[in-house]
Amino acid sequence: MPLDRTRLSVAVLVERLPPRIRNGYWTRLIPALALLAVLTHIPSFVRPVWSPDEGYLATQARMLADGGVLYDTVVDRKPPLLPWLYEACFAVFGSLSLWPLRVLAIGAHLVTALLMVSIARGRWGGRAGAAAGALYLLVSIGLSPADTQAATFEVFMLPSMVAAFWYAERRRGLAAGVATAVCALTKQTGGAVLLPVLWILFQDARRRGLRIPAALGKVLFGFALPIALVAAMLTKPRGFLFWVVTGSGDYASLDGDLLLMIGRALGNAAILGAAAFGLALPLLRHRRARRKAAAAGVELPERRAVSQGSTADLWIWLASTVIAVCTGFHFFGHYYLQLIPPLILLGVGAVSTSALSWRPVLVYSMVASTVFWCLALAWPGHRLDRSAKVATAVAEQTTPKDTMLVWGMHPEMYWLADRRPASRYLTAGFLTNYSGGKGDQKIGEQYSVQDAWKTFDQELSHHLPEIVVDDSAKSPYSPLRFPRIERLLDTHYQMVGLTGDTVIYRLVHR
Repeated sequence: MPLDRTRLSVAVLVERLPPRIRNGYWTRLIPALALLAVLTHIPSFVRPVWSPDEGYLATQARMLADGGVLYDTVVDRKPPLLPWLYEACFAVFGSLSLWPLRVLAIGAHLVTALLMVSIARGRWGGRAGAAAGALYLLVSIGLSPADTQAATFEVFMLPSMVAAFWYAERRRGLAAGVATAVCALTKQTGGAVLLPVLWILFQDARRRGLRIPAALGKVLFGFALPIALVAAMLTKPRGFLFWVVTGSGDYASLDGDLLLMIGRALGNAAILGAAAFGLALPLLRHRRARRKAAAAGVELPERRAVSQGSTADLWIWLASTVIAVCTGFHFFGHYYLQLIPPLILLGVGAVSTSALSWRPVLVYSMVASTVFWCLALAWPGHRLDRSAKVATAVAEQTTPKDTMLVWGMHPEMYWLADRRPASRYLTAGFLTNYSGGKGDQKIGEQYSVQDAWKTFDQELSHHLPEIVVDDSAKSPYSPLRFPRIERLLDTHYQMVGLTGDTVIYRLVHR
């Protein structure tokens, strides 16, 4: 009986809502997209950690909660918003699981989808809006599962990136600037959306006869002010400037294995292309047909749409995201997530304003999404499984008061073992300039972050870690190539464990 009464009460409340709300476009669409967002990202909950970036953020959050200072005793080359979000979630829900971040990541995808619905609906009508939201969620898992199911920078950058474009469309320059700042404070390359934002408002000001400097000045003010406030009031300004802006020259340079970089760039582009092929093919066909028709002086038959204006702003947006993906020349798969919103909108526009059918687009996207969804559930993840085994072994041999040092590129070991890092440098990359996307060139102490070895030596001189995990294997940053690390291990440690090619050393107490 109580259940029947509850259902009756809900039904009565729904009936009392105005018909526009009860039967409205958004009322029907939001629950459907929310369900799709959950379904497509269910695999994110099957693993404790999906990527080293998640492990890095989780370890950072614990260090901040223990009194660490961002861009001083807690460092990374990324802006501060996501470390703070991880810290806030850990404060509320505890730091033993990333499920709250995964829930927030689904929320970020949903907000992104809804903003895209609004953009597409305003240009091409309600059906196009619904298609844009659904297709975004389907394609958003169209890369390696470690890149799409993890709660990392690009996922949380997307809502503010699309919001910046949405505000620019509506001539709200100040809000567009603020949204761009939030995007850049999540990840630096998010600031690339400033290019289409400025272009949209420039064209609008010129068309309406407004003062262009005043129109663009609002955007730039809205962009600069939040960044200045965060840098000056919530972090150490010099540290913020170095770690977020100026301190990544060698890391972001073109030096490296050119063939490896090209292969990674083309490989991830091909994967995303396969996921979005349902829209990419109609877009290419539509543009080819328009060019041929224009050359022949023939007008193509087009569907009636709310607006069939220029899509130049969307192409500029896509170009800006391509520039963002190429920045740093690493071409990791998760970088490509920012390509998806403008690509989806361009494809939706091509289908909406032509004689093309929606059915093959939607069917292909659903099939492709299902393939990537199943791949995520079956994803082997051997490397992260090894990290979990190493972390378990470390936890069994130490106490929570002990510290550890991971000489490698998998900082999730700190978080999985629940042990404090002995150094602010959570990966060997800061001390060696090694990164997974560029091969073995320019690796060495001389290419480290400025003063990193001096700081590292000072940290270890105060207190040697109880455990050192050598996760370098045959990599170019092996201790054999770094005498300081080799000398440290030979002088103070003995081997106590081996998992795969990862060696665990324990401090010898004399």
